[in-house]
Amino acid sequence: MATNKSETQAYRVILTDKEFEIRYYTAAIIARINSTSRSYKDLGNSGFSKLAKYIFGGNSEKKQIAMTTPVHMEIGDSTSSMSFVMPSTFKKDDLPTPNNSEINIQELAPEYVAVIRFNGFASATRINNHKAKLEKILQERGISYYGNFRFFGYNPPFQLFGRRNEVIVAINESGLSINK
Repeated sequence: MATNKSETQAYRVILTDKEFEIRYYTAAIIARINSTSRSYKDLGNSGFSKLAKYIFGGNSEKKQIAMTTPVHMEIGDSTSSMSFVMPSTFKKDDLPTPNNSEINIQELAPEYVAVIRFNGFASATRINNHKAKLEKILQERGISYYGNFRFFGYNPPFQLFGRRNEVIVAINESGLSINK
């Protein structure tokens, strides 16, 4: 994964609370792989290497594409996905075609999300605990959300300290006092 020098997907902080944030993410281009994996570990092991091969030249132009942060993971009951955000200098049509047909280039729509951050190494247990905490916070504050909770990872596996992880979920902007 990326280092401190990597580009991070752009967002604007709408609300900061001691326990969570609300952010607005603009549209972004991603390389995504879908999987039947149902665990953080299985998805990470299978998806990461396939996506890494794409950005390290496993594409129609043998072009290297810079690693960015965060790596997106969505673990569902029947299907899961892992995505790499493409550098902001690329448009969808500018990206080379992946050699691996399992990889899809997609544009993410802009969205408002609720985010809870945690440090250290991620695990299924830690992700699920933070998901439950974020879900409780949103329910207590009357903030409606939709879709699956997702995991964002920011650090390479060899980085031992200063790790950043997040659990996020899309929220309905209606009912929030949001200045666009």
